Amino acid sequence: MHRRFSRGLALLSAFALSGCTGNLSALSPAGPSASAIATLWWIMLIAGLAIFAATTMALAVAWWRPAWLGQRRSRTLILWGGLVLPSAILVALVGSAFALGERLLVRRDAPARIQIEAVARQWQWEFRYPGGSTSLDILHLPAGEDVDLVVTTEDVIHSLWVPRLGGKIDAIPGHRNRIRLHADVPGRFGGICAEFCGERHAEMHFSVEAHEEPAFMNQLRQLGRNDP
Repeated sequence: MHRRFSRGLALLSAFALSGCTGNLSALSPAGPSASAIATLWWIMLIAGLAIFAATTMALAVAWWRPAWLGQRRSRTLILWGGLVLPSAILVALVGSAFALGERLLVRRDAPARIQIEAVARQWQWEFRYPGGSTSLDILHLPAGEDVDLVVTTEDVIHSLWVPRLGGKIDAIPGHRNRIRLHADVPGRFGGICAEFCGERHAEMHFSVEAHEEPAFMNQLRQLGRNDP
């Protein structure tokens, strides 16, 4: 019985953790911004489990051993389990969010060397590179370097998200929002529109291709030759 339970628990854990990988998994980061987001997620998960365990333990004691809880012990349990422990965990969470959130900000006084425009429209993404070349639904980046995306839209609100490279940013009509992406290594990563934008919203996805610097420059030249 013990072996069956252990095997079942291992199988259930493997099944649950299989959702933490993949080309659109924020828990499989491939850049510093995405790593900060994944780290914050794990911190929040552990803190949430700690609070859940503490409150569950207090409930279990009150349910099965009510006589053990005298007036003095009840006050101690409320003080530590209901105030001190949750407050300490919440303070740690806020501190972690501020510290890790700083990595996601784009500083206007220190722009990246390369800036690319991302223009959303139903149901397509257009990327405009320095020099005038463009691509549709494929974003080309140099690996190992920060790239600033200037995001806008020609119609309704959209949201650009590359889970393995960074956070998400809204594309709002009349506004130019910025987000910084960084791919640690060359590769192909998935991107999606993370804001419901109409009946074909699920089709509005794109891919990101990170290249070594020479290959990236060659790709831009190739795009320039293909543009009308």
